[in-house]
Formats: sequence, structure tokens, C-alpha cells
Amino acid sequence: MIDVPHDLRARAARIRLAAFDVDGVLTDGRLVYGPDGELAKTFHVHDGLGLKLLRAHGIEVALITSRTSRAVEQRARELGIEIVHQGTGDKLAQLTTLCAERGIALDATAFTGDDLPDLAPMSRAGLAIAVANAHPWVLERAQWRTTRRGGDGAVREVCDLLLEAQGKARAALVSHLADAP
Repeated sequence: MIDVPHDLRARAARIRLAAFDVDGVLTDGRLVYGPDGELAKTFHVHDGLGLKLLRAHGIEVALITSRTSRAVEQRARELGIEIVHQGTGDKLAQLTTLCAERGIALDATAFTGDDLPDLAPMSRAGLAIAVANAHPWVLERAQWRTTRRGGDGAVREVCDLLLEAQGKARAALVSHLADAP
């Protein structure tokens, strides 16, 4: 059980859409270019399973990122994430449009970020989350901070928090036990 204050747990219990920045949140933020200019990114497997668990337990998942990358497309496809917005200059506008299209109030969203372009959607989301190694200005404006760094299991912490707050963590665990009681 993640130890969080009651008010934060109440916010997390209302979340219907979990939106995430990519670079610095799902990845460690480093950009690695190959000899032909192709961009490589690394993703943590624990984060991937956490995102799958959210979707399996009724919480929508969205990726909203300023950069555009085939690696992000591929990772989202592997995880079954259908809501992927790349090359987004205004993340708040994108989040607002996404919520309107899906009939979800902004206060029923969580936004996880790490740097200045994430501040606007974090300020309007119902739950503003920063990864442990986020920029200090982002950390001080977050309602919750992960203990793990971006690209190193931070997203899984967010997923676990949401599942626990909504009473879905036990079902997620039991679904993976060989001899579920």
C-alpha cells in the first residue's frame, strides 16, 4: 500500500484518465541519436505493465508529448495505448480537447510531467504528479512526487497509486497469481 495523505488518495480515486509526458517521464530524458540520425529511447518494463493494468481496470491512458518519435508510436502500440499525441506544442489545449471528446472533466484527470511544458496541464488536472527527477519548478507545483526517476519505474508508481486509491490493486495482483484465491 502506498502511503499517501487522505486528500491525495481521494483525488486519485476520482481519476478516469491518466495522461503522461514521455521524455523524462516514460524515458530517462536522454536523447540518443544513431549514425543515421535515428532517435533511440529506452522504456522501463514495469511502467509498461502498469499502463496495461490501468487500461485493464477502466482507467484511460494518454501520452502527450512535444517531440515526435517512431519509438513512442511503437511502444504505445505494444502496450495497446490508443491515445497518443506527439508534436504537441500546447499540452493543456490537447488535454482539454481530449477530455471534451471523451466526456471527462479535467478534475478527473492526472497529468504526470517533469519539465516546464508540463506545468500548464498539471495546473488544470485533478492530480498533478512529478517524477522524482523533475525540474525543481515542476516538483514544487506537483501535488504528488514519485520516489522513482523518470524512465526508471516512476510511471509504475503512478499506476499503482491510482489502482490502490480506486480499490483495484488487489484485482490487478490476483489476475497475475497462478493460484488466485
